[in-house]
Formats: sequence, C-alpha cells, structure tokens
Amino acid sequence: MYITDNDIQIAVKRFSDTYQVKQELFEKLIGMEHMSLIRYQIEQVNQETFTCKKLLETIIRIKGPSLLSGSSEEVREIRRALLRKLPENELRSLYERNAIKGKNIQSVSYMPRALAQKQWKAGGKWPRDFIKTVGLPLCFSGFGLAKEESVPTIMDIEARKAVPPLAPYQLLIKEEMTSILSLEDDATRCIVSLPTGGGKTRVAVESFIDWMQPRFAEGRYMLWIAQSEELCEQAIACIADMWQEREFPESLRIYRYFGTHNIKPEDLIGGVVVASIQKIVRRLKNDENDEALDDILQLCGAMIVDEAHHAAAHSYQLLFERAREMTNGRLFAICGLTATPGRSGDETALLVNQFEARLLRPRFPDQRDYDEKPLKYFRDRGYLAKPIYRLMKDQRMMVVEEDKLDESGDLSTDMLRVLASDKARNQWIINTLLDVPSGSSTLVYACTVEHAEMLSMLINTAGRTAAVIAADTPKGLRRSMIEAFRKVQIEFLFNYGVLTTGFDAPKVDHLFLLRPTASEILYEQMVGRGLRGPLFGGTETCMIYDFSGNVTVHGQPLAYARFLEKWDISYKEERGGQPAANSV
Repeated sequence: MYITDNDIQIAVKRFSDTYQVKQELFEKLIGMEHMSLIRYQIEQVNQETFTCKKLLETIIRIKGPSLLSGSSEEVREIRRALLRKLPENELRSLYERNAIKGKNIQSVSYMPRALAQKQWKAGGKWPRDFIKTVGLPLCFSGFGLAKEESVPTIMDIEARKAVPPLAPYQLLIKEEMTSILSLEDDATRCIVSLPTGGGKTRVAVESFIDWMQPRFAEGRYMLWIAQSEELCEQAIACIADMWQEREFPESLRIYRYFGTHNIKPEDLIGGVVVASIQKIVRRLKNDENDEALDDILQLCGAMIVDEAHHAAAHSYQLLFERAREMTNGRLFAICGLTATPGRSGDETALLVNQFEARLLRPRFPDQRDYDEKPLKYFRDRGYLAKPIYRLMKDQRMMVVEEDKLDESGDLSTDMLRVLASDKARNQWIINTLLDVPSGSSTLVYACTVEHAEMLSMLINTAGRTAAVIAADTPKGLRRSMIEAFRKVQIEFLFNYGVLTTGFDAPKVDHLFLLRPTASEILYEQMVGRGLRGPLFGGTETCMIYDFSGNVTVHGQPLAYARFLEKWDISYKEERGGQPAANSV
C-alpha cells in the first residue's frame, strides 16, 4: 500500500510528542472554515470530541506522502516548526548539506526559515534528507517525481502494455474496418455504431493503429476529432494503451491540439493528433495560414470523428473543406463513432446518409434481441454490469438558477461548494457510505476537492480505509493508490474532476455520485467507471447511489434523467433512507 498504518502512527507520534507541533498549524493546512465543517461532521458520526491526535491521523491519511510537499505558507510553517525543534548541531549539519545558493547564513536561528522555504521536489535529495533528519518515515519525502504543472502538448508512447483481447463482435467490426481502409477515396468512409460501453473507441483505435503503423514511419498522421477536452483525454488514454500493447519496435508521438495546447511545425514528425473541433475551428477562422494544421491535413492518413452525430454541423464542414484543399480534393479515410440509440436507429441512419458511409454494427446470432434493446442485450450477456440504481432524495428541492451555471450550462464551482458545505446532506452521505459492506470497492465523485478530503477523513475516522485523488496528485502516487484500491486495501476512493477517463480499475462494486451535473457526457463518463461487465474484467452488478435527485436546473431534471431513459434502467428513490419504488 502507498502508506502503511505504521507510517501514520510514527508520524503522529513525531508531530505530537517529539516536536509538539501546534494543532492550529494542521487546521490551517486544511482551512479553518473547512476544518469547522469536518469537526462538526466527525462529532456527528462518532459522537465524540475530535482530539488533536485524531486530527493528525486523519490529515496524514488524506495527504499521505504529499503531507509536507508544496510551497504553500501552511506547509512551510509546519516544516519550520519541525526544524526549530531540532538540536543545533543537527540543524547546522542539515543546512550545510543543503546550503541555499546566494545565502551565507551562519546563525542557527535563521536556518529554519531558509530551509523551510527551500524548493521541495517530491522524492528529491533535499526532501529525503529533511525527512530522515526529523525522523519521519521516508515515504513523507514525496512519492516519485513532483507532478507537472500541466499535461504536455506532445507525448511519446513507448511499446508494450498488456490489454484484454477484443470480444468476438469487436473483432468482426475490426475486420470490416480494416477492409474498408484498404479501399480508395470516398469508399473509405464508415460509421461505427455501438452501445455506450461497447468499446467503440477501443475498436476504432486498434483498427486504425494497426493500419496506420507503417504510415507513421513515413511522417503521416492519424487525426482524432472530439467534442470536448474530456473526450480528447479519453482517446489519448486508449491510444497509449493500444500502442503499448502492440509489439511495434518504435515509439508513437501523440500531439494534444485542444484547450491551451498548440503544435509547432518544427515538432511534427508524424503520429496521432488528438484535437477538439472547437480548437480547429478557431484556428481556421483566426489564422488562415496555420502551418502546423495544414501540414497535418496534407499528410493525414486517416481521421476518426468521435460523437459523429455532430459531424453535419458547419464547424465540421469547415474542417472538411480545408482538408480537401490540402489534399487536392482526395480526402483520406474517415471513420465516425456513434452510440447506438436506446430505442431507435433513425438518428444513426440519418448520419450514415449524411456521411455517405458504410454502417458497421455488431452482429450476433440472436440479432433481433440486440436490435430491439442493445444495452439490455449487453447487460444480459455480461459485457456491461447490471446497474442497481438508487436515486437519493431528501425533502428539500433545490432549483439552480441561471446565475449559478458556468459557461457550458453546468453547475458552477460556487454552486458545488454550496452543496459540499451542506451539513445535513453530508451526514446522509456518510451514513450511506458507512452502510457499504466491508471488503468491497467504492468509487466516489465529490462536489469539490475539499469535499472529497472531508468525506475521506470522516470515513477513516470511522475505521474504514479511504483515500483522495485530485488533479495535483503526483502520477506515481496516483498509480499506487489505484493499485491499492484494486486490491481493496483502500475501500473508498474519493475524487473530484479526475477518474472519469483512462481509469483502469475495472471492478467497482459501488459508485457514489455526489456531484450533480447537467452534462450527459460527464455523467456517462462517471457512471461508466462502474458499468464494465465481467466479460470486460468488471463486475456482474454495480450499486449506484446518485445524490442529485432533488437538484434541478430551471426546474428541469439533470443528466441522470436522460441517462436513465437512454439506458432503460429501472430505479428506486430513497428518501431519508426509506425506499419508495419508482421506475422509468
């Protein structure tokens, strides 16, 4: 496990007994307002006063190896408090081994402040020396390398990583795609239609990677177009896994071309370009001579359009026009990906006509059953887990007005903070979490990072194991926590804004959705982490608890309502723990 109980107990004893670090320093680390809420909730759960040692233990469990990392004044103050209690000879020796350039400090009294402000690179020489000197377990020097300030624009993916084999229906679709790719001109267009969770991204990536592999060496590109940054990152995770699984001798370069990421012409050597349609349209409109984009289109071997039902929009027509211009009218292979509608194929048929493409769908011996209810078919046969869905409602109805929405029309961070500080709601959440049987894995999507930390602390103080993954969690530590979660050494894994894509812990027994959302994409990404079936390495069933049942936007239900209808899922409403039967 990434941090042991013994490590935690040693740290608690060092902080409280050996160095007598004031409790208020750790409260500042959490935040006084946040700490007040935590104290209230813990006393409600345990019906006891929250002692200083209990506070230390819960904070250490949440922060883990990153407890003393970073450059915030709160962290530096704790490091300074430890250094001030060191014997003078040990402090002087520590300073001499880690002298600060440009400073010639001789007085021991000035050394704690100078050392506390020294740059802390997780797992580096200075943190290790500091931790060893103050007598803490070495894990508190930080886990591996510190996180990057931002994800890189360019990635080089090395070879070899084992992934599960394709299912028989996926192999058939791959064979069809490969045969289409071998054709010429407009005949190389196809639409892959699969239910959500059926692996359309995986099938497309594997087919196109295999076909493009010799062409990458010629400096050619595979262009992946998606509707959002989240979907772009999901594609990157899948492409990286697929390339590493193959036995190709060379590395693959992946370029991010969305959000704030831009590509320089001098970086182009062929590979996969993952782009958002919004980014491409902005560049086409604002810069008629985008040299990098023009080079990519001119040397493009294939394009995949995710969420292809958007491809008839004007934005895509701009892209196709520029592509024709750069290829002298001879477009490269194009494949669209779309989810099979729950009850009607009309939308897919319309898309196929607009695209002038061949429709590729799964084929089964009992095809009529699949055609009538694709998602039910996949659940019944173990490709998808069967969701046992609980829509949690209390007596209060919360209507979110327009000024509480962000630019995308989803709940703003301010609105999510309001929900995160709701004491009655948190108490209900904690009681429900603690009812989850021991020895099972529970993934929790919180309203904010602070909300995730608070709830995780409450779970730990109740004697269960929990951890938090946030956007700034170092990659090495994140991998370690996910591995511990996979082995159920961590029972509850809390997060906010992460673990929606590229999350490889297929066996999730319980899923808690505490963050309401109006985004159907985000909702399906969160729920999708728990709906991988046994044939794809997941679970037969997954309990889903959604605490957004009494939240509406302008009086309209959130994304969960569309999800339940689309996925044809029966559910029960639970009000204050008392179930009331209902169904879609």
